[in-house]
Amino acid sequence: MSDHDQLLVIVDPVARRNDGESVRIAKDVLSAGAEAKICLPDGPEEFCRALARRGSRRPVVLGDDRALLRTVALLHRERELAEGALSLVPIGAPDDLEVARALGVPRSTPAAARAVLHGAVRRFDLLVDDSDGVVLGDLLVPCLPDLVPAAPSVWGTCRSLVRILVRPAPAALAVRTHRLRVEADGVLLADVDAPVEGLSVRFTGGTAEVTVHPSAAPPRHATARTLTVSGPDFRYRADGRITGPVRRRTWTVRAGAWGLVLPRDAA
Repeated sequence: MSDHDQLLVIVDPVARRNDGESVRIAKDVLSAGAEAKICLPDGPEEFCRALARRGSRRPVVLGDDRALLRTVALLHRERELAEGALSLVPIGAPDDLEVARALGVPRSTPAAARAVLHGAVRRFDLLVDDSDGVVLGDLLVPCLPDLVPAAPSVWGTCRSLVRILVRPAPAALAVRTHRLRVEADGVLLADVDAPVEGLSVRFTGGTAEVTVHPSAAPPRHATARTLTVSGPDFRYRADGRITGPVRRRTWTVRAGAWGLVLPRDAA
């Protein structure tokens, strides 16, 4: 990347609030190496408006996986994702940066900021669903229910843990099954009359590698560009988020749909 690039640096509000020092370091490195316009949105709506008004500037996001996903989703909806490339300086807790780490973004703030200035673009596949949602990483259908509620009180957490500890082992380890119809490129992999434990999807060379786990049979594998799951209400986990319940969802792989600037030895 040229040192004379014009950058639009969008600082996610969560990153600014939780780790101002890393934000300051990233801004200093980027401003020293390129012409950088710094945007400090107060929320998701301002974040989206700043990105939409970027003009010819290359967008650089300072934030976690959710900030990256928000950026990719917005550009996809605007049909501008194929134009140029994105950059990410990951700022957040390790659990909130799993997608960034899997994509090859440096964990160190200075290293990630230097990659923005001197890295190369790597193209990645994208999984797009029939509601125009996007998935950057692996997909699990259905997601398993959390043992502890997402935002419990201290006493609620304690009660939940006690219930888990005193529950008999066979019940605690019982495997839930689901009645789902799974089609990969029109080929039936599972139907509602044969319970499954779930399925997983990951990208591989412009297609999706689908693995279905029947409850009483070996896993079934398929490679496809389109996956449709239907049946009773189910939830799914993608990019660290849980979505649903839904009764039917179709995902399609878009090969090389978006670009991310990474260190040259990783791109």
